[in-house]
Amino acid sequence: MAAPMELSCWGGDWGLPSLHPESLTVMAYAKFSGAPLTVNTINKSWRTPKGDLPVLVSEDIVISQPAKILNFLRKQKYNADYDLSAKQGADTLAYIALLEEKLLPALLHTFWIEAENYCSVTKPWFASRIAFPLSLYLPGKMSREALNRILLTKGGPPLYSLTEVEGQIYRDAKECLNLLSKRLGTSQFFFGDTPTTLDAFVFGFLAPIYKVCFPRVHLQEHLKQLPNLCRFCDDILTCYFRLTVSDPALIVSLQMDDNLRKSPQHPPRKLTTLKLAAGGEESSPMSRLSP
Repeated sequence: MAAPMELSCWGGDWGLPSLHPESLTVMAYAKFSGAPLTVNTINKSWRTPKGDLPVLVSEDIVISQPAKILNFLRKQKYNADYDLSAKQGADTLAYIALLEEKLLPALLHTFWIEAENYCSVTKPWFASRIAFPLSLYLPGKMSREALNRILLTKGGPPLYSLTEVEGQIYRDAKECLNLLSKRLGTSQFFFGDTPTTLDAFVFGFLAPIYKVCFPRVHLQEHLKQLPNLCRFCDDILTCYFRLTVSDPALIVSLQMDDNLRKSPQHPPRKLTTLKLAAGGEESSPMSRLSP
């Protein structure tokens, strides 16, 4: 009998199981691979966050980075990439690196740096889910870390001012969205009709941009001009995430039936039909996705 696995992460809103890209990525991969995770969302009545989220606990094993969590799930024989060729595996790493380089800075800016978004949405939302007195400190710390990350990766010559950096990161993000839209085309997922690691990462990055109601929505407006990416997010939410609130702590169960669990000896879960919705570590690009 497999050891129980528990994922601690930031919670959700606006129809999302989590607002946090890393948490969404791990949750989506668990759904795609059939991994039986129990997800506990951070809530001020539960506990305050310690270290980076998400965190996976299985018996005495504690793992805190998405890349390591996904590798652990693969070792437990929950493999969403079973059908991928070597070339597709290499493409997966390349596109994840593209997401981190081109889209992540704009995602961080939208949530944590854009003043109107931060003051009216991000800060109060996260503060409401953190116990006092950390709720007075932690959102500001996360905002400063996001700014430092953006300036560290994008603030060198010839971009010296924050205004110049902001302009460049949004141009890069829109270029990335266009490339993702072209790569997806009319397919259900990025490698056909089976969701994989790449789909989990793309969903984790795009869904918060697509769904969260910010006052400043220039990146969201561009995303909504790419209907295949919007459909991609809607389909994953509709077909894989049917959330139920079981108690005041907002514990979301992702427990799956035994017949949905897969191993490397069997293909990962496929969708036979889709209901279309109305419209870290320096060595791994998958380990550094949020402040």
